[in-house]
Amino acid sequence: MKNPIVIVVLAAALAALGCTARTARVSAIDRLESCTDESSPSDAYCGTLEVFENRKTKQGRKIKLKIVVAPALKRDSAPDPLFVLAGGPGQGAAKMSRAFREIFTRVQQDRDVVLVDQRGTGDSNPLNCEAKEQSLIDLTRSDVFPEQLFRDCLKKYDADPSLYTTPIAMDDLDDVRAFLGYRSINLYGGSYGTRAALVYLRRHPRHTRSIVLDGVAPPDMRLPLYAARDSQRALEKLLADCEADAACRAKFPALSMKLKALLERLENNPARVELTHPRTGVREPVNISRALASGVIMSALYSPTLSSLLPMTIQQAHDGNFQGLLTLGFAFEALGEGMSTGMRLSVLCAEDIPRFTEADAAREVGGSFLGRLWAESFRKPCEFWPKGEIPEDYYKPVESDVPALILSGDLDPITPPSWGDHVAAWLPNSRHIKITGLGHGTITQGCVPQLVKQFLNEGAAAGLDTACLKPLKRPPFFVTHAGPDFAAGAAKQ
Repeated sequence: MKNPIVIVVLAAALAALGCTARTARVSAIDRLESCTDESSPSDAYCGTLEVFENRKTKQGRKIKLKIVVAPALKRDSAPDPLFVLAGGPGQGAAKMSRAFREIFTRVQQDRDVVLVDQRGTGDSNPLNCEAKEQSLIDLTRSDVFPEQLFRDCLKKYDADPSLYTTPIAMDDLDDVRAFLGYRSINLYGGSYGTRAALVYLRRHPRHTRSIVLDGVAPPDMRLPLYAARDSQRALEKLLADCEADAACRAKFPALSMKLKALLERLENNPARVELTHPRTGVREPVNISRALASGVIMSALYSPTLSSLLPMTIQQAHDGNFQGLLTLGFAFEALGEGMSTGMRLSVLCAEDIPRFTEADAAREVGGSFLGRLWAESFRKPCEFWPKGEIPEDYYKPVESDVPALILSGDLDPITPPSWGDHVAAWLPNSRHIKITGLGHGTITQGCVPQLVKQFLNEGAAAGLDTACLKPLKRPPFFVTHAGPDFAAGAAKQ
């Protein structure tokens, strides 16, 4: 006969273990309330944490950081959540919580997914700065940061933009971690979010269990110094792939020469044309400059899906029809809605722009289709934008034994695999996976979400089987508005 006292003791011990496994999740939820706003999942928990804008003096203005937690679905969930760091800089993770929740639904089965609007983004005292009008003239302006618009925004902010840098924001994030009751966390960063993740890892190593870096933009990248060089690489890959594709080559012969001729023509004589606004249907006269055409091409290269339209768009523009070019640029503009461009400047003007000269920019852009467009556009507002202080060790490589999964799309025009290699050299427990056929950001593609989940559960990347990534490839090129010529593609194979 079993001893009833032993049974009671064992039951109590098992109950205690169960409570311990759920402590972090219950603690986090206890500090939040069910989400009611439209931008957040209805079954998630929302709240805010107030922090000083000036963390050094701990005086003056305070900021409420928006927090969304999608709780783990399993009762015996892992105690360490996944914190998602958005890109840009300027995107708010909590503001995009519905999309991120869908992306990380597999991860949520085992652990909480935490989304925080970084200071200056989303609903955390955002430094927004957008033109009120959305005419074609606004959409086709050549300057990425129109000076007068940003001078006007500076006057209206209830903020000190010099206090919205990455190191300060990552100290905010650690406050959120502590507020929610987590001892250690995992980090996923995409694009600029990879920089944020590395900065958090350096500043709070004891609280970092693992990191996932998707499209690496490290602190020493000096955005946008290498944008022209890296986007030229992506464009050359696209042109070569079109030439190697029977249908694309037949429909758009000598595409590289036509693009060169188009850009030279627009540089010397911008086209004055009447086009239809893709959203309103209103026709307006606009100027099509080389800077505008180059910017649209650069933007489309971010997404292999959008870039599948580029050969046709380049051909049409070469022949004098710029409607497709405008529509393609508008599609990318829509993807970037919700970007807090003032916060973006606070980061770049403090952390990147001061670290390269005009001579550096001229050297790096030589011979590229993008030219000096981005470098010059980003430098101009930094002449008057408030600049924050950056720690002396900020630009040194981040060295750590923390497990790291590094993901790079081979077609990425802004954070190509070379940047992943650069960071991996200092992370001995890292694995860098370079994925053919993908562009900027890989987390939504193929089996990447499953690999991320496995990495987080195992706490190591060495055992990941990447065979599932082999089917991924560049989407077929559009040869007409109806889509790709699948028959030609099948014949080629």
